[in-house]
Amino acid sequence: MTWITEWLHCRKQRVCLNGVYSVSTLSGRWYGASRIGPGTSTFLIFINDLDCNIANTILKFADDTKLISTVNNHDDSTVLQQDLYALENWTRNWQMKFNVEKCSVMHIGRTNVHSAYYMNNSVLGITNEEKDLGIIITDDLLVSKHCASAYSKANKILGMIKRTIISRDSRLLLSLYKTLVRPHLEYCSSAWSPHYQKDKKNFWRRYSIVLQE
Repeated sequence: MTWITEWLHCRKQRVCLNGVYSVSTLSGRWYGASRIGPGTSTFLIFINDLDCNIANTILKFADDTKLISTVNNHDDSTVLQQDLYALENWTRNWQMKFNVEKCSVMHIGRTNVHSAYYMNNSVLGITNEEKDLGIIITDDLLVSKHCASAYSKANKILGMIKRTIISRDSRLLLSLYKTLVRPHLEYCSSAWSPHYQKDKKNFWRRYSIVLQE
């Protein structure tokens, strides 16, 4: 842990704007740190034991945490609630509280007993859909809402191209399409690849519309 001590010791930071520097501060963190930078590495070390004493599966990505459990009866829901209590104890010990207002429960499956769960003496809200890493997840595990969202974003970009670009040169339009439109249709497509015909038709229509114009 010596390198952490050396990195934090007497460290200051300031902002430079047009050659003028702000007053140095002794707290806070910089933006744009890499995944292996000191700030990120220190945070990962700090939360490394978050999943200790957890019976179910816990997923951590940056500062987002997901607790996943199969709940088919009251005993399963009790185990899940005990895991939530364990997370509460961790936050008290390390003084890094969860924002309970942003925490929610998604019940998936017909056999789920839909129990109520608590954190910090507050009932967690129930959600039918949640955006996770840019993908809209719904409690029925269908991808139609995410497809509609991706198509909407692609349509807006296509409209912007049509309004602002006078040239209809196919090479220029294709370059703009690949750069600005296609990423919205392909982002994490391996996870939400459309399987309903109505979603597939929209998908391929967005692919061809720019060339038709």
